[in-house]
Amino acid sequence: MPSVTAAAARMDGLRLSAPSEYARILRKAHEATISGRPDPRIPQSLLESWQRSLALGINPERHSPLRRHEVEDARKLGAGHPLAPVMPALTQLLADESADGRHLLIVTDQLGEVLWRVGSSHALRQADSLEFVEGADWSESGIGTNAISEALITGAPAQLLSAEHLVRSHHEWACTASPIRDPHSNRILGILDVSGPIDSVTPDSLRMVRCAVRLAEELLRTAGPRTPHAAPTRADKRTPATLKLNLLGDAPTAEVDGGVRLPLTLRRAEILALLASRSGGWSADELAYQVHGEDGAAASVRTEMHRIRAVLGNVLEANPYRFAAGLTVITDVSTVTEHLRKARIAEALQAYRAPLLARSGNLAIELLRDELNAAISASVRATGDQDLILQWGSSDMGADDFEALAAAQAAAGNDPRLGMLQARMARRDREFRA
Repeated sequence: MPSVTAAAARMDGLRLSAPSEYARILRKAHEATISGRPDPRIPQSLLESWQRSLALGINPERHSPLRRHEVEDARKLGAGHPLAPVMPALTQLLADESADGRHLLIVTDQLGEVLWRVGSSHALRQADSLEFVEGADWSESGIGTNAISEALITGAPAQLLSAEHLVRSHHEWACTASPIRDPHSNRILGILDVSGPIDSVTPDSLRMVRCAVRLAEELLRTAGPRTPHAAPTRADKRTPATLKLNLLGDAPTAEVDGGVRLPLTLRRAEILALLASRSGGWSADELAYQVHGEDGAAASVRTEMHRIRAVLGNVLEANPYRFAAGLTVITDVSTVTEHLRKARIAEALQAYRAPLLARSGNLAIELLRDELNAAISASVRATGDQDLILQWGSSDMGADDFEALAAAQAAAGNDPRLGMLQARMARRDREFRA
C-alpha cells in the first residue's frame, strides 16, 4: 500500500484530469473504508464526515434524504427567501435548461434544504431518482457527506466527485458547492451547488461557482439589509414575543412576532399541536411515540425540533420539550376553545372554520380533533339556538353529528331549512350502513 502522501498526490493528479479513472480508484477505497479497512486515499476530513454521517444513521448502501417540506411548500418558502431576488441572475449565469443540458443548478437554504432546482428535463429526471428535489434535506444529517453538507460545515467552497460521497447511489455524480452569505451580517443564507455526471465537471467548475456566489452577494449588498420580518436563522438566539399557529385546515402556518406566514410541514405542525395541547411538555420519547408510534425514535424528534427552531427561532425548550418561557402562543384552536370557555358559542362556531390538521392521520391528532369537535357539538346543542344548531349541522365538521340533527328538529320544528340537513344526514347514514 503506498504512503498516505504518495496516494494523496496521485489522486489529486487524477481528480480532474481523468475523473473516470479517479472514480474507479475511489470506489475501491470507499468499499474498503466502509468495510472497516481505512484506505489512505480517503482524506482525513472526508473520513471524519463519513464517520459523523454513519453515526447519524445514514445508510451508504441506499439512503433517501429527509424530506423537510413537500415540493410545493418548499417552492413557497423559496418565494419568500432572501435569496429569491438573486435567482434570475444565478440561473442566467449557471443553469443549462437546453435539451442537451447535463448539470443542475441547486440552491438550498441555510440548513441545506433544497429550495430551487434548475436544469434540463433529463437532468431533473436523474435528480428525481435520488430525491434531489425541492424540500429535501441535503445537510450531513439529511443525506450524509456531499458538497452541500461540506460547504455548510466548513463555511467554504467544496467539491465532491463520485465515491467521495458517502451514499453509493451518488457515486455517478460530481457536485460543486459554496455558501452564499448575507453581505450585511456575514451569515450563511444558503448554498449554491452545481451537480451533474462525473464527466461534466471541469477545472473551471469551482471557479464558476465562486464567481456566481460573488455576483449573488454583490446583488444582495446593493439591495440593502434584509427586512426585519425575514425568517429567523440558526444564529438567532432571542426568544420571540409571540408565536401564532394556524392549525385548522390542511395548510398549517406559523407567524413569529406578527411577521409573514411561514408554511409548516404536516409533521412539524403535528408536533407543535401536541406541544400546544399540554403545558407541562413532553419528553423526546413521549413525542416520538405520539408522532411515530412504537417505531418512533427520540433522535427523529430532536431533528425536527432543530428544524423548527431554525425556521421559527428560539421558540422551544428541551427536557421536557415545551414552548419557551415568556413566549405567548396563540393558536386558532385556542381561539375556538377560549370562546367556548366564555360561552361565546356563535363566535366559537365562526372561528372553527375547518378540522384540526385535516390531512393528518396521526392517532394523537385525531383524538385532539375529535375532542374539539365534540366540545363544539355539545356547546352548540346546549344553546338550544336553532340558527346555531342548523349552522353547525350544515358544516363539514358537523356533518356526522346525528345528535345535532335531533336537537335541530326539536328546536326548529317545521323550519324549512331542516330539509337539506335531513337529506344530508340520511345520505351519511346510508354511507355508514353500506
